[in-house]
Amino acid sequence: MERVHTLAIQATSDPRFIGEVERASGQQISHCYQCGNCSASCAYTYVYDYPANQIMRLVQLGQKDIVLTSKAIWLCAACQACTTRCPCNIDVAKVMESLRVLSRQEKKVSGRDIQLFYDEFLKLVKRFGRVFETGLLPLFGMKAKKPFTDMDLAPRVIRKGKLGLIPHKVKGRKHVEGIFERFEAYCSRREKDKG
Repeated sequence: MERVHTLAIQATSDPRFIGEVERASGQQISHCYQCGNCSASCAYTYVYDYPANQIMRLVQLGQKDIVLTSKAIWLCAACQACTTRCPCNIDVAKVMESLRVLSRQEKKVSGRDIQLFYDEFLKLVKRFGRVFETGLLPLFGMKAKKPFTDMDLAPRVIRKGKLGLIPHKVKGRKHVEGIFERFEAYCSRREKDKG
């Protein structure tokens, strides 16, 4: 795992980044005083490249590239444990979500598989109105060139009724599809306006 060289931190600082994240998340990240409660309450800290409190500090220091390419922002389960325990009332989970959005917008997603998983997940939500897990896992596995990953779990999970073999019928599926279409049209207009 590659870490930032702390002595060269000013050379890579973007002082506008904290304002960008605060506007996107609606949170006052500048109020974070590094108590560490967010990292202590996170069940996934052990797999993060940077624990939640370090992500918050890196945002404060303007380390845009490091934060937006980190794996931690994608591993966050948005369980809200960090948010609940924050003495500054910062919604840390909301900050992590905003960082994921910024990472995609800036095309800085750290791994091809992360981008691929999210894209396939959203395609299925658009098509079925919610995620179809039984379709997502093999589809993702094939496109990621890991076709047999987690296949050994499928029979047990299906037997326990945790996964369906056909997609659930969702009321308002067309409305969900409409949300995606409006968003795609909005993005297309924004791109034309920029160009």
